[in-house]
Amino acid sequence: MAEQTKQKKLIEETNNMEAAAKHDNIENRRKRNWFARYSLTLIIVCTFLGLVGLLFFAVLPDSARDLLNILLGAYVAVLAKATDYWFKEKDDPETQEAAKLHDAETDNSNGNL
Repeated sequence: MAEQTKQKKLIEETNNMEAAAKHDNIENRRKRNWFARYSLTLIIVCTFLGLVGLLFFAVLPDSARDLLNILLGAYVAVLAKATDYWFKEKDDPETQEAAKLHDAETDNSNGNL
């Protein structure tokens, strides 16, 4: 009887360690994804501001100014997409995976396998 209890505790500790490792992996992916998305957004905004600066404050030939207007118009769509990412409600894959992991842990702690 005591040996079965020890085995159950050992299995439970192993499951807890695996769950903690999965949570750490998900959290690390969230951090890397956030940093990558933040970096890309920063690059997009800086490029947009650079184009606006060139358009209004640089001395350019008319043909270059026309091309810059076209580039700026196309870049507005890119900037709108980046704004949608940050301010729109969304479900990240990491959030869904963490919820599934949490549900599985809750089921296991209630005795359901």
